[in-house]
This record gives sequence, C-alpha cells and structure tokens, in this order.
Amino acid sequence: MLRRWSGGFTLTELMVVVAILAVLLAIGLPGFKDTFQRNRVATMSNEVIGALSLARSEAIRTTRGGGMCPTVDGSACSGTNWNGGWMVWANQGTANTTFEAGDVLTRRIDARPAMTISAVATGSATALDRVTFDARGRVTTPASITLAPVSCSRGRALVRTLSVNASGQVTTVTGNCP
Repeated sequence: MLRRWSGGFTLTELMVVVAILAVLLAIGLPGFKDTFQRNRVATMSNEVIGALSLARSEAIRTTRGGGMCPTVDGSACSGTNWNGGWMVWANQGTANTTFEAGDVLTRRIDARPAMTISAVATGSATALDRVTFDARGRVTTPASITLAPVSCSRGRALVRTLSVNASGQVTTVTGNCP
C-alpha cells in the first residue's frame, strides 16, 4: 500500500513556530516603541520648525510682521497651552504682535497625540502665548520651544528644544527625559 504525504505542517511544528515568534516579539517590541517615539518627536519638531519658518517668511513678505500662537479651534490664539495645536498668521492691518481681525491665517497645525509642547521666553520660565516676527524677520521675544513624548522614560534622548534667537534663526538641541 502506498502512503501519500500531504504538504502541510503538523500541530507540533506550528506550535514551535508560534512560540519562537512570541519570543522574538517580546524582545523586539520595546525597541520599536523607542523608535516610534523618536520618530514622533522628529516629525513634530520638523512641523514646528516649518511653522516658524513660514511665520518668519510671511512677516518679511507682508512687511507688517506675523507670528505663530497656540490655538484650539484655528480661529483665535488660546493662551499658553500649545498642546491643542498652533496656527501661523500674517499681519495685514497695523504692524503688531497679536492675531486680530483682518490678519491672514496662513496655516493651522494640529498637535500630535501622545506629545507635549511648551514655549517659554529664552532665559526665563515665562510661558509664551505666541512667537512673533517683525517686518525684517527678527523675533520679538527669543523663545525656547520644548517637545517631548507624554510617556518619556527617564534618561532617554527623546526631548528636543528648539531655540529661536533674536534674528529669527532656529537651532535644535536633543536632551534626555527628566
């Protein structure tokens, strides 16, 4: 009598493969979490740098100034909480440092989930409610903008600080989670 072999796997072979995959996932997932967090911080810092550059170029282009401020709804600045998103505007009326009726909303950016953002005046702990540029592209108050994941493991290099100097240039420094 001839025996025919089917081309499948036995239950034992399948269980061994599943066990090996489980071990590999248990080893690899913590490394992926760190990579995902690092990519989120990089993406958000690029968005903030882009928004700052846009605000500065709009301020120069309109010769009236412009800026960036936190917003919840995209229609008005909303205090010092940047975690809801931010908007970029160009002054159209008088040259000033606030978003008001008649100014042009250039872009609105939603904040990223699981990320925090804060802005303070450089050299102090005073929270900023906006970063503004004059008609020559100079920042009115030098700022430090800090980006970090909400769940930031102590000692991990996941914090980025963007410094906007008096001439409007942005520099980035990477730091460790507290």
